[in-house]
Amino acid sequence: MSHDAARAAPVLQRLSVLDRFLPVWILAAMAFGLLLGRFVPGVQSALDAVKVGQTSLPIALGLLLMMYPVLAKVRYEDMGHVTGDRRLLWLSLLLNWVIGPALMFTLAWVFLADQPAFRTGLIVIGLARCIAMVLIWNDLACGDGEAAALLVAINSVFQIVAYALLGTFYLTILPGWLGLDTQDVQFSTWDITKAVLIFLGIPLVAGYLTRRIGLRTKGREWYDTVFIPRIGPFALYGLLFTIVVMFALQGDAILGDPASVLQIAIPLLVYFALMWSVSFFLGYRARLGYPKTATLAFTAAGNNFELAIAVSIGVWGVTSGQALTGVIGPLIEVPALVGLVYVSLWLRRRLAGLKPGSSAVHPG
Repeated sequence: MSHDAARAAPVLQRLSVLDRFLPVWILAAMAFGLLLGRFVPGVQSALDAVKVGQTSLPIALGLLLMMYPVLAKVRYEDMGHVTGDRRLLWLSLLLNWVIGPALMFTLAWVFLADQPAFRTGLIVIGLARCIAMVLIWNDLACGDGEAAALLVAINSVFQIVAYALLGTFYLTILPGWLGLDTQDVQFSTWDITKAVLIFLGIPLVAGYLTRRIGLRTKGREWYDTVFIPRIGPFALYGLLFTIVVMFALQGDAILGDPASVLQIAIPLLVYFALMWSVSFFLGYRARLGYPKTATLAFTAAGNNFELAIAVSIGVWGVTSGQALTGVIGPLIEVPALVGLVYVSLWLRRRLAGLKPGSSAVHPG
């Protein structure tokens, strides 16, 4: 199939089998984990035999495994070129690191004020900016692939520096200023910093070195078309393994309160819809052109659930409500953003002749 024919294919057909059925794999992993926890005694003690900090070694390996392929895909060598479009850069930074976390903070307190663990988990998700699936959504929506890769690279590095500080601000400082009760939220800034350094820092360094060595020894074509497709599925394997373990340990709590999934899903759906809409509107008004506007919208609306899960497990534990919130996230995100891809493509056709300014909307 040619590139143009691939672009013209229906959205779901352009997804790989793994990505197309991601909600199915997640549900299957949840079910298997529930059955494992119910019928296999001694699972928790076996998993806790060896730990990395407060996280069991098998879970830590699963978390690292799901982060590494994503970070090996990032085009670190091209980061400096993003300054060529200052509007895109500054809008992305504003949306990802100011508006996005603030919106998720607001939704967490509106919908989950009486559920401190879920509320905290939602805020942790809001701080984890997307560095994985966004490349898929951007491609399906015919966005600017180069711009998406550069914004992902910036988000990857920025999270190392800013995540723990923003976590402290949104979990303790800002609620204190607003007079909100956070006595039931227990954590330390160092706990978050340590989790980010372990579960994002280690795979980030490994991914950067892998890409640098791979490009130098084999070239970009081999790296992007042979190596990355080979290691890419391991991110999903790591995620599914982590989900199985979490649900094996949380089975009783989940089966006893299935409404918790709905409580988490509603603010996430509102977040995706609002964040994407605001971002697309700002890109349109800034006259970025359709490809970069779509890229801006999807990089702002998506979240790095892998990092959110890793931080929640590392700080509050694998059986925590915060960790459960992180796991529910991709189950909601995938169908929501597939729907937004269709909305984006519809707007691409409708706005082709209406776009302000001289920047053309490319049809291909």
